[in-house]
Amino acid sequence: MVLYEVVLKVTHDCPFCNISKKFPALKMFVWCNREHEAIEIATENPEEYSATRHELSRIGRIVDESFDGKKIHMIIKECTCRLENSVGKNIDEFNLLHISPAIYNGGWEYYRIVAFQHKDLNRFLQKLEDRGFIFEILRKIPFDGFLASSLTLTADALFSDLTEKQADALMTAYKYGYYKLPRRANIQTIASKKRLPRTTFQEHLKKAENKIIASLIPYLQLFRQAPEEKRKSLKITIA
Repeated sequence: MVLYEVVLKVTHDCPFCNISKKFPALKMFVWCNREHEAIEIATENPEEYSATRHELSRIGRIVDESFDGKKIHMIIKECTCRLENSVGKNIDEFNLLHISPAIYNGGWEYYRIVAFQHKDLNRFLQKLEDRGFIFEILRKIPFDGFLASSLTLTADALFSDLTEKQADALMTAYKYGYYKLPRRANIQTIASKKRLPRTTFQEHLKKAENKIIASLIPYLQLFRQAPEEKRKSLKITIA
């Protein structure tokens, strides 16, 4: 069985695409588990974030959000990709594998998918055409057997072993700039803000870091087995 890797861009009438058209300098990266969407928003203009947040709140309840203090904003909201006119729903319908994230920029949606049968890919593209979607295939190549090196990590694989306190320590450290270069806060400062002993907060954070690294190593090992030219081909360049 020959697998095909396809990268395409699509534009049509849908909430996320319309937001991207309204704010063409904005970039949105969207991961979805068919229940919630994690949306990472990158913009140099803080006003665009506020306006985008307002638009997103109108199309689904926002569950959580965070801001890195500079230009990256993360919003967790209820899933809307099951809408009849969503590209994601059509990908699922034709047994295609979507490799997240979907990327929204300049009024276009970018998708990277793996087709297990060529006829399924043709049926998917025909469905987009029948719906009046405008699309362009940016790359279509036979898959060369390194599927494992292309799969994105699942939340379960990374975070299921974390306790609530460890996850909270990791998110708090990130929020206060502990992982910035140079660091914007040290362990003592963050622990004080959380009203925790320094040693307690540090223990939660170190355990969380160790678990995350341990979860990442198998995927890194798989990725390093792929030839260098294959690793480069995994990058999506937005036209």
